Amino acid sequence: MLRIAPSLLAADFGNLAEQVGEVASDADLLHLDVMDGHFVPNLTIGPAVAKSLRKHTGLFFDCHLMVVDPIKFVAPFKDGGADSVTFHIEVGKTNETIDEIKRHELGVGLALNPDTPFNEVKDYLEKIDMLLIMTVFPGYGGQSFMPEVIAKIKEAKVFIKTHELDVSIEVDGGIDHSTAPKCREAGADTFVAGTAIFRNERPWEAIRRLRNAIENVQCSQKF
Repeated sequence: MLRIAPSLLAADFGNLAEQVGEVASDADLLHLDVMDGHFVPNLTIGPAVAKSLRKHTGLFFDCHLMVVDPIKFVAPFKDGGADSVTFHIEVGKTNETIDEIKRHELGVGLALNPDTPFNEVKDYLEKIDMLLIMTVFPGYGGQSFMPEVIAKIKEAKVFIKTHELDVSIEVDGGIDHSTAPKCREAGADTFVAGTAIFRNERPWEAIRRLRNAIENVQCSQKF
């Protein structure tokens, strides 16, 4: 299944509920970027915003924690209506964080930065639901896609298929109608897009354009 996740990072923070409403019918899930000003040099939303938005939509909340201590955010985001929590391999305490997320009956996502090799995460794949491969360095929206990460997507897809794991591959950073097909061909199935969607006057049409760009692309990995 191919899924598109609009990223709230690029939305109008003064009209979040309205912006979410504009994409709700066409999106598969909603990507909530959570930044603490330490792991990345930026601050964004917290659990209270998620809780407020939950009143306005039934969309699946994919919460991406770009924070130095993700464990302490799991319970608050569960209370805020999260469906899945993704954290970064780079912060450490990987097993403990996975266990905490599962204890709260949330989906588990594990993210890695562009310069982190795939080998760092492969031992955890049987414990998670989604692997988020960053195609830019996290912290700010509107960055340019890094094509050198495509090789990592291919490597992850081969490993997941070879070991018959039920793990989605999500990509985030510079994703639009021209870069998403390249990621799809490499093996990605979930596409986070912020600027390409919310900076469009008709964001729902931007989602449809993105979906059309990827739905007919065949994954090039053969087994």
